[in-house]
Amino acid sequence: MHPCECQIYCLETMFEGKPEVIPQPLGRRLRLALTSRLNPRVKRALRTHLNRLMSWVSSFTGGNAKSSSPTIDSVTTDLKVGDLVQVRPREEIQATLDPWGRLKGCGFMPEMWQYCGTTQRVLKPMERFLDECEYQIKRCRGVVLLEGLMCQGVVESGRCDRSCFFFWREEWLVKID
Repeated sequence: MHPCECQIYCLETMFEGKPEVIPQPLGRRLRLALTSRLNPRVKRALRTHLNRLMSWVSSFTGGNAKSSSPTIDSVTTDLKVGDLVQVRPREEIQATLDPWGRLKGCGFMPEMWQYCGTTQRVLKPMERFLDECEYQIKRCRGVVLLEGLMCQGVVESGRCDRSCFFFWREEWLVKID
């Protein structure tokens, strides 16, 4: 495949002027500098070990570290194009998230909280996506796109005109019959 058949491969050369540098807190810059040099397998292993360590520490301190497995009993696994779903309430979604705000690797962005409790329509179930960090096509299960729910930018960076769809884990949704 020619590198520019997909526009993602051209992003480094298509902007004009100088790229806008967004100031980041020191902790975030350090984390990004460290993790950008690690391969994904090492990152997953580190995250798994840190989750175990946090659970172990919380068992001594009396805290309740969140596990990375969902606490929701009824998990929908057969969402199809056009299905109506209701986004679960904030408390139920928070109960599924690990300390990094993820469920099975899928992050729940702060910009998604506003949709809790709303009724939405499934645009399509996800099977594959382009990982823009590694320029690789990756497979996934249990993730859907919802009609019209797109990211317009994040608080740290400001407005973004790209309008990427949010990825929604099926555990965060309830199918409406």
